[in-house]
Amino acid sequence: MKLKNYKDYRNTLIVSAFPGCGKSHYFRENKDKIILDSDSSKFDKSDFPRNYIQHIRENIGKVDVIMVSSHKEVRDALVQNGIQFILVYPDSSIKEEYIKRYIDRGNTGAFIDLLTKNWDLWIGELDNQIGCQKIKLKQGEYLSDVL
Repeated sequence: MKLKNYKDYRNTLIVSAFPGCGKSHYFRENKDKIILDSDSSKFDKSDFPRNYIQHIRENIGKVDVIMVSSHKEVRDALVQNGIQFILVYPDSSIKEEYIKRYIDRGNTGAFIDLLTKNWDLWIGELDNQIGCQKIKLKQGEYLSDVL
């Protein structure tokens, strides 16, 4: 599925992409766009996700694309706040491809173990996510192939 012209009400595309989908590559390859990578780990956890949602809201209309966390609490907060977003994630059948991507990009063993152990649970949650447009990546596909 190729996505075109899906924008928020103020002309900003908000993308929640699973780890390994190619956010960094998309950023490098789209120098003509203003892309904000909103790393949720840099936000104060005592006020999370409220402060994260506020940050997203403040940047809608100022940039072309906002990359946001794919964590469940963030996705649910986006829906609760009426913020349109696109959820990009891999098909459950390509787990080994994603594990290889994590190894190749130098992720820690702990990160790889966490994703390996929770793969089915997390992909299932993404499959069941409501209130967004979903794009499920197939083998060999990346974010830049669908946006």
